[in-house]
Amino acid sequence: MERENRTAVHEFILVGFSSFPDLRIVLFIVFFLIYLTSLVANILLIATIRLDCTLHIPMYFFLSVLSCSEICYSFVVIPKMLASLITERRTISFRGCISQMFFFNVFGGANCMLLAMMSYDRYVAICKPLHYPVLMKESICRQLVASAYSTSFVGAVIEIGFILKLPFCGPNRICHFFCELAPILRLACEKSSAAEISIFIICMVIIFCSFCLILLSYALILHTIIRIPSAEGKHKAFSTCASHIIVVVVHFGCASVVYLRPRSMYSPDKDIFLSVSYTVLTPLLKPMLYSLRNKDVQIDLRNVLGRKVFKKAA
Repeated sequence: MERENRTAVHEFILVGFSSFPDLRIVLFIVFFLIYLTSLVANILLIATIRLDCTLHIPMYFFLSVLSCSEICYSFVVIPKMLASLITERRTISFRGCISQMFFFNVFGGANCMLLAMMSYDRYVAICKPLHYPVLMKESICRQLVASAYSTSFVGAVIEIGFILKLPFCGPNRICHFFCELAPILRLACEKSSAAEISIFIICMVIIFCSFCLILLSYALILHTIIRIPSAEGKHKAFSTCASHIIVVVVHFGCASVVYLRPRSMYSPDKDIFLSVSYTVLTPLLKPMLYSLRNKDVQIDLRNVLGRKVFKKAA
């Protein structure tokens, strides 16, 4: 009740791309096509992995979970952004904003940890191939995925808890196209260093720890690859990691710039550009990279599509 009395803001205005009114329709078409392509690509990748028994191994299990998470991650942000572009209705209720922020943080944090688990999978496959069936059996993989979502969920609950304790009684214009932690914190009537530091620590733990695990895994993988005598063996071992490395660089590069930088370096325009890269582009980039660089997935994808075409013809 006390917080409600101190909070006069019942809705926020998402400024988004309003500074580019002439490009509104163009941006809608571009983002809609990218979102649709991303959605189809991720669904096809999931269907291919599910339908082909040869892909029922830990690496592709994590990939299918990551693709499913990317679909949810994009769905939290992009439909509202598209609606704002086409209708010019840029308002979002206080509860809607909190919900969007919560689910965005849950799926965003889970994606970081899933990428770390995929690097661990490659480490076991390359460095400990004889122990792979034991260390990466189905039950362990499911436990790893459950732990990723549980940790991300708890982190998001704590972050939102700090946000809900802050009073919002003044400006309600968010210089962004969705409700993100940093812009929301700046709108609070009372600045809370404890809230800002706590949220920063949670983001750093999830992002930094995931990235450190990835670095450690690839350091051990590189050490093992160097000791492989044949050039063909080195190439084969490295090729299984190439797509994942590119995705990791793109994902953590954007995340670290947005969440782990000093507050003095904040720039709304740069934030919007970076946010487009990791909310719109990376969900499309990930399935494309894994499909284009993986011959097994390409072959199985053709088989799945071929079966669908054949059934329609019949």
